[in-house]
Amino acid sequence: MTVLHLADVGEAADLAAFLSRLIHYDRAAAVRLQAAGTALAVFGRPPSFEVLAVRAVRLAKPYENGLDVSLDVTVSAGELLEAVDESAATAAVPAAVTGPPWAGVLPPRGGWRAEPGLPEPERLRAMVAAAVAEFRSRTQELAPEQRTRSELDRVGREIWSRTVGDTPLTVRAVHAAQSLGFLRPSAVSESTRAPEDAPLGLFSSGAWLRLRTPYGSIAVRRAGLGTLDVSVR
Repeated sequence: MTVLHLADVGEAADLAAFLSRLIHYDRAAAVRLQAAGTALAVFGRPPSFEVLAVRAVRLAKPYENGLDVSLDVTVSAGELLEAVDESAATAAVPAAVTGPPWAGVLPPRGGWRAEPGLPEPERLRAMVAAAVAEFRSRTQELAPEQRTRSELDRVGREIWSRTVGDTPLTVRAVHAAQSLGFLRPSAVSESTRAPEDAPLGLFSSGAWLRLRTPYGSIAVRRAGLGTLDVSVR
């Protein structure tokens, strides 16, 4: 069995928290793992948000398993969570599962360019809070016979499809970042920030948008663009 040695107990705890949040939205959630060198990328897709969540995890030593120097496998999020030993800062890789369709279409590794206009983290958190409050208020005002699934979905689409400031990013993507723990206030100061703790930013590459935070990224593939903008691997 392949065992990943995480950088420290903090990395193990953060990985476990991320997996727990994914399972909260989908008990049968799967994650795709890609490891090379001292970096592990964990991809997941919470169905409620229609986005791709990416958690970068630091490894204590370069990944190596026999003759393989990289790892690329889709596994059960629940089984991986059970295999995380926080005190030992290790995670045993479960058996591979048949991946869902999204696992075959991932954001590109390179070619990202910065997009202007992203508000500060405090404003983003306030925007999500206001959107949640609006959704609750508008749905509670509906008469019982109007409170159907289709009407709730219509109100939700109207609110969550709004764009953030002058960017093409939707409020839904920011809500996903908040719900997955990616938008929590950072305890890392700018003067002591490590390279992997990059500040908040918005980037684009082909069909993809990526909201980067110190704790993970939310990637969204914009509709209406062809296969030349898709990275399949």
